[in-house]
Amino acid sequence: MQTQLTKFGTYLLVRRGLADYTIHGYVGSMRRFLSEATICPSIDQIESYVASMYTNEFSYSHIVNTSLAIERYMEFIGSPLKLGRPKKPRRIIIETLSEAEIARLIGATKNIRERTILALLAYSGIRAKELCQLLVCDVDFASQSLNIRNGKGAKDRSVCIPPECSALVMEYLQSYPRSSESYLFTTLQQNHKYHTGDLRKLVRVVAARNSINRRIYPHLFRHSLATNMLNRGAGLITIQQQLGHVFLETTMIYLHQALRKTRNEYQMYVPNYI
Repeated sequence: MQTQLTKFGTYLLVRRGLADYTIHGYVGSMRRFLSEATICPSIDQIESYVASMYTNEFSYSHIVNTSLAIERYMEFIGSPLKLGRPKKPRRIIIETLSEAEIARLIGATKNIRERTILALLAYSGIRAKELCQLLVCDVDFASQSLNIRNGKGAKDRSVCIPPECSALVMEYLQSYPRSSESYLFTTLQQNHKYHTGDLRKLVRVVAARNSINRRIYPHLFRHSLATNMLNRGAGLITIQQQLGHVFLETTMIYLHQALRKTRNEYQMYVPNYI
């Protein structure tokens, strides 16, 4: 089975041009599926496996990603098929960090490296993987922006950062000098590329120092930037461009978080009838 999965991974890379993390996910999904089926699965085996995911109430993302993996695999073995998709649930962002909480987290950092990493997460709203892939040359100090290469969906984009964040990056590079084509952040001991697991660990450690007794993770900074910008009056288009959303509907999941802003505006403009 391993030989077949290796060939499948090569097919996804060469023929489909998928990103490494997507290939890793599809191969993992097929490893789980093929452990219960044959190398050339029948329609009955596929339908039974997919039906079991619905029965066991697997998440929408898990069902969709597994279905995509099976479709790609069936293309690979020359028996293409198309599977249905569950209805996408309406996503609601419940937990975010306030401006004060993010300020406390940044204040709990112990050195310029930690401070720069958290500030970039908080001010740019980029994804954890995108931050780990940043090169020194991707920081444009003149235009106060970051160039994101091969982001989600294999797309490039630019995002804004404020002058204070740029100043932190400059101070960081003075303490940790590196060439323009080097990764902006690397591990301290081996100088290896920084990975999302390293970033998650750092965020947890800083949160523990600040005695924040709830789950803090890198993507939470992204949600928080969108919500805090919305509360300050930013338009949805601005937030969409900053976060790199393809569809405006994706950005609109943050609208319910603007209840406080709506309430304040209502109190300001409501007529006086009594």
